[in-house]
Amino acid sequence: MGDKPQKATAFVDWYLATVEAAGLTDKRYPVKGMNVWTPYGFRARRELDRVMVREIESAGSVPVEFPTLIPQTEFQKEGEHIKGFDAQVYWVTKGGESPLDVPLVLRPTSETAMYPVFSLWIRSHKDLPLNVYQIVNTFRYETKTTRPFLRVREIHFFEEHTCQVDEAAATERVRSNLEAFAAMAKAFALPFVPVRRPEWDKFPGAFYSVALDIPLGGGRTLQIGSVHHYRENFSRPYQIAYEDREGEQRYVHQTTFGLSERLLGAIVAVHGDDKGAVFPTSVAPHQVVIVPILAGGNAEMVGTFAAGLERRLSARGVRVHLDDSEERPGAKYYRWETAGVPLRLEVGGREAAAGSVTVVDRLGGKRTLGPAGLEEAIDGALRTYDQQLYERALTAFRSAFSIARRLEELGASETVRLLSWCGKESCGRAIETAIDGSLLGTPEGELPIAVGAPGPCLVCGESNDALWALAGRPM
Repeated sequence: MGDKPQKATAFVDWYLATVEAAGLTDKRYPVKGMNVWTPYGFRARRELDRVMVREIESAGSVPVEFPTLIPQTEFQKEGEHIKGFDAQVYWVTKGGESPLDVPLVLRPTSETAMYPVFSLWIRSHKDLPLNVYQIVNTFRYETKTTRPFLRVREIHFFEEHTCQVDEAAATERVRSNLEAFAAMAKAFALPFVPVRRPEWDKFPGAFYSVALDIPLGGGRTLQIGSVHHYRENFSRPYQIAYEDREGEQRYVHQTTFGLSERLLGAIVAVHGDDKGAVFPTSVAPHQVVIVPILAGGNAEMVGTFAAGLERRLSARGVRVHLDDSEERPGAKYYRWETAGVPLRLEVGGREAAAGSVTVVDRLGGKRTLGPAGLEEAIDGALRTYDQQLYERALTAFRSAFSIARRLEELGASETVRLLSWCGKESCGRAIETAIDGSLLGTPEGELPIAVGAPGPCLVCGESNDALWALAGRPM
């Protein structure tokens, strides 16, 4: 890699260089934080969306699409929500040369766009549950340093919004969302931990928020999604009510589930190495690249075999690319390794004559596959690669956490800390000061590493109702 930044010692510089070298985005657009999706990056995003759509539709959600502009009158109906987003919104105040009677907000998220219409759609218990999602662009005036995919001002955003008959049904929807995301994360080979955020860090207007966090090394964490339980906090101001079986009017309980292009950044950040990006097969724009090695008088034979192999794999649904450009084979190897392609198939005269291929996977494995059942063997190599990628990520995930038993241990940590917390904000703030980061909250379900019961609170020493919590430094 020469003088290129290394992941272990210069993570941010390494990440920016890797995204650029892989050709995933072009950040030279003249509005800060609004980047261009290149052909290669767009294809990766499209595959990411396909996984999200598959899993959320399997969980009973259906697609919709709402307008981008939200009237100020609707945006301001839920006071806590507007207070949480007011500093981040873009305002549209003119139409042509004419001032607008009601200023419009460029959608930062869609609660205030959807819920006035939900109040028209829902009248009876027969209209419930309502589970809808959309994949749209949202806009937030990010004032911190922008980074491709991780912190941008125009966000490619997946959001599910639901209305349920009561709190129990909404709680079940939260559980269903977490289950759906677990399936997505497995496809992306991304181990994660769902964390219930503390009261001071929940989504504006939510009853509670569960964030989906991953460690990035060095004690850093990245939130890659979130699920929120609203109770009636939005249905009351937006009058989303239904008539129950006894004829009584009741307000719905609501949930949301949000994911964004940050997932693509997470895949680069977690799986990438000092050679470049590393993609799981679910997201890879090209799952397989065929590189013909032309030498002497074998060009026609090699080219014919490589083209036939491309057709056969494509017919099986494999995203395959035949690199028949005039570059030298070594330059092709470097380019596709940098771009994170899972499998490279090398085809020279010897392979073409035998009907075989030399398979090199992005994790460094290399072997020859013979002509018998070649397509099935390549399918198997892709599955093996995904499993090895997940196992590698899981090992790194587990090593990124450690237990802190004293407040003084937090400051020098290069891991995300698991600690005992009583739940009080004053103790949480003390933990944040000590770690120079955030108290992320309390893990939902299985802990990221094996531990026993929590002891007394790390700050105040109280043991009653103390819970395990996570603390780290969010990116």
